[in-house]
Amino acid sequence: MVYDGESCVFRVWAPEKEKIILKINHPKALEFEMERKAGGYHQFILNEVTPDTRYMFGVNNRIFPDPASHFQPDGVHGSSKIICHKEFRWTDKLWHGIPFEQLVIYELHVGTFTSDGTFDGIIDRLDYLSELGINAIELMPVAQFPGARNWGYDGVYPYAVQASYGGPVALKRLVDACHSKGIAVLLDVVYNHLGPEGNYFQEFGTFFSKKYSTPWGEAINFDGAWSDGVRAFVIDNIQHWFEHYHIDGLRCDAVHEIYDASAVNIWEQAAQRIDTLVKQHGRLFHLVAECDANNPKVVKEIVVGGMGFRAQWLDDFHHAVYNLVDTSPIKRYEGFGTIAQLAKAFDDGFVHTGEFIGIRKKSHGASSAAISPDRFVVFNDNHDQTGNRPNGERLASLFSLSQLKLLCAPSLLSAYVPMLFMGEEYGEQAPFNYFVDHSNSELLAAVRKGRIKEFESFNGKNEPADPGALSTFTESKLRWQHRHTLQGLALTAWYKKLISLRRSIPALQKFGRQYQRTNILANRSLEVVRTVPDGKEMLKCVFNFDNVKVSYRISDEHLTTELILDSNDAEFCIEIVGTEQKVRKFLAGETFWLEPLSVYVFLSQL
Repeated sequence: MVYDGESCVFRVWAPEKEKIILKINHPKALEFEMERKAGGYHQFILNEVTPDTRYMFGVNNRIFPDPASHFQPDGVHGSSKIICHKEFRWTDKLWHGIPFEQLVIYELHVGTFTSDGTFDGIIDRLDYLSELGINAIELMPVAQFPGARNWGYDGVYPYAVQASYGGPVALKRLVDACHSKGIAVLLDVVYNHLGPEGNYFQEFGTFFSKKYSTPWGEAINFDGAWSDGVRAFVIDNIQHWFEHYHIDGLRCDAVHEIYDASAVNIWEQAAQRIDTLVKQHGRLFHLVAECDANNPKVVKEIVVGGMGFRAQWLDDFHHAVYNLVDTSPIKRYEGFGTIAQLAKAFDDGFVHTGEFIGIRKKSHGASSAAISPDRFVVFNDNHDQTGNRPNGERLASLFSLSQLKLLCAPSLLSAYVPMLFMGEEYGEQAPFNYFVDHSNSELLAAVRKGRIKEFESFNGKNEPADPGALSTFTESKLRWQHRHTLQGLALTAWYKKLISLRRSIPALQKFGRQYQRTNILANRSLEVVRTVPDGKEMLKCVFNFDNVKVSYRISDEHLTTELILDSNDAEFCIEIVGTEQKVRKFLAGETFWLEPLSVYVFLSQL
């Protein structure tokens, strides 16, 4: 659908259908047989179209919404509504984006981030995020899904913006407001599957493949018969978000479940389109992957046989940190838990690089030591890690303040690109449950059964919260008042300080692995040394995951060393933990005692 404010081009891909009927059902009922075009498309141009026009397509005496609909105001089963993207008045003409390595990302779910659960509600919180030091938000999927509440991974209209969030214009208002405050907007998209309710793609063409399967059913057809139209649908979708919504990048869900044996892979095709768009518009665009394969090819350039993603999520880093803090780690994090593995996560990226992993029952991964750190996104938490606990427990409801500070510091002091999950910065304790709003009772029952089975791999026997209950959704909304508690204030101050150090200290802005080394101090203590090219500055980030004090020797090199950050300082605590350090400057060779569950940053200069 392309609407210029007067005429509208209706176009749908249905390569094996002889006849498609365009049915206009508002403002008045009209029917037109569409013209067959090359490539399996059917098209009809309608003049003098009003902005409130609703339409559907007739296929084999049944009617369906447009699979490429830009707006579904009445939900996944209702009529599609035309949208004129030219009508919005953007104010971000001077916006060119932010280099990926400079981002501090904040992942959020639109429906639970604020009480009203809308794009406009997020705008009211942008000043808060900016003051925290955030310069990029990442929205969980906003493509139209069934009902009014969902994580977004059940979307069935990849071009349409969720109506209950405010729809297309509201998303544009949010992006425009973000850019005015120097904040980039990344969007989570799902190209590996489509949700079960309202999924009418197969009524039009061979959108799914029987060659492959995914955890969600048949894979999307990227390399079989009639796959050209499917590939075009996805590549055009990337352009759709870039051009119509000024989105700064996409996080592609579970790319390891996208199968394509074509000579020109779908990601190579995507890279070519993105390169063209960036040159045309003069704006950066970042493509980020989620991938469970520990495959360094994901972030290698296309020209050297890679998939061309700018970066990917680094789950191994999270697992390595988490299992050093949790005394009874979750079963699905098996294979992690030593300080040497955290050192490897800092030094190399992937922790599992080809060895046999018991929980997977096979060898897993390959080394990423040659990959630049700025090609990985690391996190203390995210929607998966929280929402996939049986009761959606957040870290703040599981750990002490000292542990929370220790959990988040490695990612923010690393050479990787850090990401926060909404509310973690002040210790949000409301759960983040998995929730859906399907209208089909049998489908709801299947979802409930599936969640129970999924959690067989977790510790304990508690059943997860009912994903179909309204209360499961409402109790997942952030409780912003918690920011003003003593713990909320202390933890927020800690996050602000870590982010400000990342922005102000040169040694924390060098991303080459040659500017970093790690030293294991004890069974549960690690020193991460960051340097600058001229060697005149050295930053030492020291993490003590142990419950006892650990002796730490100040460098024997001829340097003046200053303690610039101590997680036990009063501003980051509810009460003093151990003895607050009075001496902040040290001579070479002096001994310093690391308090239990603590973080220190030392700055040394020639």
